[in-house]
Amino acid sequence: MSHKELYRKSVMEMVVSGRMTLMEASKRMSLSYRQTLRVYQRFLAQGDAGLLHRRRGQASNRAYPASFREEVLGRYRERYQEHDLGPTLGAEKLAEEGWVMDHETLRRWLLEAGDWKRRRKRHKHRSRRERRAHWGELVQMDGSHHPWFGPDQDRACLMNMVDDATGTTMGLMAAEETTEAAMRLLRRWIETHGVPGALYTDKKNVYLTDRAPTLEEQLAGEEPLTAFGKACHKLGIEIIAAHSPQAKGRVERSNGVYQDRFVKELALGHITTLAAANALLAGGFTDALNAKFAVAPLAAQDFHRPVLQGLDLDDVFCFETSRVVQNDWTVRHENRYYQIQQDNTPLSKPKTKILVRTHLDGRTQLLYKGKPLVFCAMSPQPMQQRRHQAPAAPPIPKAAHQPPAPQKRWRPNVGRLAIMNETGP
Repeated sequence: MSHKELYRKSVMEMVVSGRMTLMEASKRMSLSYRQTLRVYQRFLAQGDAGLLHRRRGQASNRAYPASFREEVLGRYRERYQEHDLGPTLGAEKLAEEGWVMDHETLRRWLLEAGDWKRRRKRHKHRSRRERRAHWGELVQMDGSHHPWFGPDQDRACLMNMVDDATGTTMGLMAAEETTEAAMRLLRRWIETHGVPGALYTDKKNVYLTDRAPTLEEQLAGEEPLTAFGKACHKLGIEIIAAHSPQAKGRVERSNGVYQDRFVKELALGHITTLAAANALLAGGFTDALNAKFAVAPLAAQDFHRPVLQGLDLDDVFCFETSRVVQNDWTVRHENRYYQIQQDNTPLSKPKTKILVRTHLDGRTQLLYKGKPLVFCAMSPQPMQQRRHQAPAAPPIPKAAHQPPAPQKRWRPNVGRLAIMNETGP
């Protein structure tokens, strides 16, 4: 019996014993007097069974046909069970094929058929941080290392950015969580939405560095930055370090969604390469996640900023280092030599420092006082060319073994002794 039926039984027993009238019982059970009279008569005639609901044990009028249930379960076992799709995602995939039902209905059917087991979720205590109010005010960024292409394939890294206010996500697959991968994802976000106000990341050396500042940085009053930090500094993006994974829980939970849904999409599409995975992300998978899970911001104002006029993103997302010009106007960088041409204005002098900029597409650029220099790459390298062209020196023959010279007897300096005898000591 249900809780309501047990309560009615206690009320009816009080009516039978005379401790309560039917009028009082109708008020207790929130029924009309006539309905209370019917319940009382069934209780007298059938006992406890008269209080049970008349539809108990019968199929619902809104129930699906048995044939529909068998088709759904058969299709789930045929295509989705081996990929470990849960009831929620399974109901979405089945709806795309024409079998439309609620995910709770599919969950109940799978539990009854033994094709799904309940998974207990242990809740951890953590302090709740409210979302930022504005879209683009704070974006969380993280790399998720996971066997995305299956347990038999190599692990890869999903670079993920999630807006704190709305939960809007953007992903990029890469081999590792590198500076180049972070730059490419941030550039894609800027080209799509604009420049965010701040980034919330962990303390990985891709984003932050703990090295001591150089002498030049100390004189200029600058803090040491990574290559990614320099790019964010040019764009005016603040990098906020998280002290624990729970601090950036929004992107961590988004990584969990990707590890559940994206892995299964890759398996369903038989995708095992980074290029194909990125094509799937850009081809609608990320947009579908945002349409399903993103929420509206609390404030309507967009905190994304446009890129400053005259600022080229190619010059932002790159690797920069300084080099000294040699006496022959050559510069060495990454074991390559570059010859600076004479027709540059201004022309850098020997022993002066210039900036070497390496772009993400592999292009190299030399700059002096903020202006690009005309140069040409030297191939082969001069030092290596000399090593290859210079003839090898002939080996020095070893001297034949000779006996040591006989020791000479000591002979005094006769002239010095004569002088000393004449003049005295």
